[in-house]
Amino acid sequence: MIITRTPFRMSFFGGGTDFEEYFKEHGGAVLSTTFDKYCYVSVRHLPRFFDYRNELIYSRIERVQHTEDIEHPAIRNAMLLRDMHELRLTYDADLPARSGLGTSSSFAVGMLNAFSALKGKRSSKRELADQAIYVERVMCQESGGIQDQIAAAFGGLNLIEFGAAGYEVKPLQISEARKEALNDRLLMFFTGFSRFSSDIQKETKKAMTDKTAQLKEMTALVYEAQRVLEDAGDRGNTVAGPAAGLDEFGRMLDHTWQLKRGISSGISTNSIDSMYAAGRNAGALGGKLLGAGGGGFLVFYVEPEYREAVKRAMSDLLYIPFRFENEGTAVVHDEPETYVKE
Repeated sequence: MIITRTPFRMSFFGGGTDFEEYFKEHGGAVLSTTFDKYCYVSVRHLPRFFDYRNELIYSRIERVQHTEDIEHPAIRNAMLLRDMHELRLTYDADLPARSGLGTSSSFAVGMLNAFSALKGKRSSKRELADQAIYVERVMCQESGGIQDQIAAAFGGLNLIEFGAAGYEVKPLQISEARKEALNDRLLMFFTGFSRFSSDIQKETKKAMTDKTAQLKEMTALVYEAQRVLEDAGDRGNTVAGPAAGLDEFGRMLDHTWQLKRGISSGISTNSIDSMYAAGRNAGALGGKLLGAGGGGFLVFYVEPEYREAVKRAMSDLLYIPFRFENEGTAVVHDEPETYVKE
């Protein structure tokens, strides 16, 4: 049996510039991190005692004879891509699907990682990211960008650049103390809504054709945010130590959120706007809705003295404490099996 653990991601800046149709022409970049909420995928070969050849357990249970009969598109296509047979696969997660944290891509990455391990191999982070992108965007034909698969595979706090030649992952050059200071100033809440990201992404993709100026500004904010995080010098900052200058990061979150919500009407809703306003009025310097839009998780940048006020203002929502993580997808249990294909 193989068990993989794959983190979910939190995207701060540049979302939307990771659509291939956009970055192939204009380039793009995102700044994101993974954090300590995970999905777990276990796979083993199904013993030949049953009247079905594959058992798949996720939000439902599928028992089928042939891979082509599997209804879950990512599982079906990943098994076809990697030539997998006679499997029992189970999925479990710390947070709900369709919530703006790249959950489907984390699942795809973790599943492909498990398939490699079951065959006695180890795929690189890039191989897993590339395969997950191919499964979701090409084989499943789901709309969306490619940042989620990359973040889930590589892990960590990164600047990811996109261009005609592909993508490059650049870990931010930031001390652990400064990273902790940033983590301590971020509060995350579940709005209680969930939606299919690909539905929102289709609307966003259509709207992007005349939003090039906004997307270019969003890309520029990625590099400005990188400068803020990597520059721990005083430069007139009112806060000393690891947190020096971080408040600018919070204000920039508000700026990028206002840009993003202007791209498509499906990205935000009146309810989400009200929640966001309540957090800002309670003292948050900025924030954004994570993911494609329409629902899911809100993250706020909050100075320490306003943390409790913001949490009170969001008391109707579920507060989710979290810590950054750096590992990306990992095999956490590896028990070899002998398998001979019929």
